[in-house]
Amino acid sequence: MELDRYGQLKPRGPKAWLRSRDSGFSRICPFSPTARDEDDLAVEHFPSAKDRHPLLGRFEAAYVGHVAEDEYRVNGSSGGMVTWVAAELLRRGLVDGVAHVKESDDPQTEGRLFHYTLSRDLQALQAGAKSRYYPVELSGVLRSMRDIPGRYAVVGIPCFVKAVRLACADDPVLKERVAFTLGLFCGHMKSARMAESFAWQMEEDISRVRQLDYRVKTPDRPANWYRAQLTLANGETRARDWWHLADGDWGAGFFQNSACNFCDDVVAETADIAFGDAWKEPYSSDGRGTNVVLVRSRMLLDLLREGMGANRIALSPVDADFVVATQAAGFRQRREGLSFRLAWPRLGLRPRKRVQASGHHLTSQRKMIYIMRYGISFWSHRVFLAARLLHSPGLYILWARAALAFYQGLAYSRGPVGRVARRLGLAGSEGGA
Repeated sequence: MELDRYGQLKPRGPKAWLRSRDSGFSRICPFSPTARDEDDLAVEHFPSAKDRHPLLGRFEAAYVGHVAEDEYRVNGSSGGMVTWVAAELLRRGLVDGVAHVKESDDPQTEGRLFHYTLSRDLQALQAGAKSRYYPVELSGVLRSMRDIPGRYAVVGIPCFVKAVRLACADDPVLKERVAFTLGLFCGHMKSARMAESFAWQMEEDISRVRQLDYRVKTPDRPANWYRAQLTLANGETRARDWWHLADGDWGAGFFQNSACNFCDDVVAETADIAFGDAWKEPYSSDGRGTNVVLVRSRMLLDLLREGMGANRIALSPVDADFVVATQAAGFRQRREGLSFRLAWPRLGLRPRKRVQASGHHLTSQRKMIYIMRYGISFWSHRVFLAARLLHSPGLYILWARAALAFYQGLAYSRGPVGRVARRLGLAGSEGGA
């Protein structure tokens, strides 16, 4: 896997091998039309799950809450539950290592700000807390798992967990050694250029950036008020709220990875346990952070219940509707929007998804929102590349601010664009991402 000119990771290899329907690549790529889908994998791994839901998949229980002990909640982007569960697996000796994303020790030498690593102790694991909206890949840690006997847990977004499941089905050694999968709810992933754009807008060059915190936590601010902070080579920091950045509206789709337009899994349906942010009041206003948790493994359900019984974690049971409501925008994009995108004319391979191609049921406004989001995703990579080649950050930033104004006018009826859209019947009370 190598970064392309747009800052997205792409597979490299013989074209005939990459395109072959019989190659190992086609069997383990989570977007391959010949690979097994999430429903098939969930039936295999969670055949007797208590609950089944068309958006959430199979699961045993759902909770909302946070870690009550130590500094897990403070150090995490949300409620600290991901790191706590991974740490508990290590502490109990259920795994020998955890594959997760951490900051690169030397970004300039490695060429990337973040990478996957294997942590074998609590200190190393806790250093990898927090969300990373940056392209990473699993090949190195999977190779280590094959080379070094043991039991491992893998933390990843839905397509990564699915890829691990598919790889385990194709490789008996991995199947034996991957003991647990911890999934992260996902709206979409970003290219490496978003980090570079944030640096531009804070009047810095990405070559001087040594650390990037995408979500600086401040208890007295709502959890969904994201603030990004750069740490430079000389130790100085730069910070700015996302809404002051030209491409800081997550839902607009700036720098979205191209594959994300064809994903239908928001909640990591193939993972043993999955975690997200509780984007629903009163939790979204709590700056300390709150997780929503979907448990599919009975062993992990017992682990959570023991933690609750000892007052180490504070979780309350919730129903499926609550979980869906916390991720409502993501489900619209991944199901309703995907159905519309699949109906568009397309050359080459056609994705095989669990939703049917259709756009007849959508209003003009919803169609325009999905079209514009796709356009922003497509053109942000290309305009940024042009600005990069011309050494003109202002070119991209000007374009991004204009694109954002049009998107927010259409989606939220904001500003002059919103007034025009309302007059044309393209915006109204149903607006929103």
